[in-house]
Amino acid sequence: MSYKKILTVQDISCLGQCSLTVALPIISACGIETCVLPSAVLSTHTAGFSGYTFRDLTEDMPAIRNHWVKEGITFDAIYTGYLGSTRQIDYVADLFDSVSGKGCVNIVDPAMADNGKLYPGFDAAFVDAMKGLCGKADYIIPNLTEACFLTNTEYRPSYGRAYIDILLEKLTALGCRNVIFTGVSYAEGKTGVVVLENGQYAYYEHDKLPNSCHGTGDIYSSAFVGALVRGRTALEAAQIAADYTVACIRETGGDPNHWYGARFEPVLGKLIEALA
Repeated sequence: MSYKKILTVQDISCLGQCSLTVALPIISACGIETCVLPSAVLSTHTAGFSGYTFRDLTEDMPAIRNHWVKEGITFDAIYTGYLGSTRQIDYVADLFDSVSGKGCVNIVDPAMADNGKLYPGFDAAFVDAMKGLCGKADYIIPNLTEACFLTNTEYRPSYGRAYIDILLEKLTALGCRNVIFTGVSYAEGKTGVVVLENGQYAYYEHDKLPNSCHGTGDIYSSAFVGALVRGRTALEAAQIAADYTVACIRETGGDPNHWYGARFEPVLGKLIEALA
């Protein structure tokens, strides 16, 4: 296997086990050189904490890109997570064009919504910009709420296969042929991931655990990216990422004091074994 190099663009919370603080160690554990472009630095993430610090790094992004171009630096994959503004989305779109190596795989996690609502600070203009970025990607990783916003579709907490098929058709109409659709539940007590790759549908189901953890979407996306770039098929990568995320949630369930994230570190060995 050739030694791959990934660039991931998202914010970093100094404490909180989300975004870059999970992407960097998880992708590195997959045996891949992981380069980062932080879009912002926060003292903690924003869920459950108050008085956190926030430093926007939007103004630094073009200079970093220009330095890489000057040095002839390119990447085998570019993976984006939470982006804070339409300007940052525009800068990432430029990165896809300017620092992608031969055969570079562009992966977008449109982290902007959940439970039927946009995250605070996002609006219709941000959604429209994210649609454009998704159109430039090779793979997108939306949850149900994000899929609905990206396709102007009514959000339904209960649904069947026909509803998901409509969303998949609309998502691919954005321009990206491959969709990793997370949190799709067809049965009580179950959830899973739909993989649509080059028009081929597959579904991987697992138990829906009673406890939830902040940052599991970032854990899933990072594990998927790592497995995909290691040479696994999209379905294999989706399965490996799902199993690992479930292991992280189970590991965290026994620690009621660990409310701010998922304990992904103690079970990193499971991810490494799955890729061995």
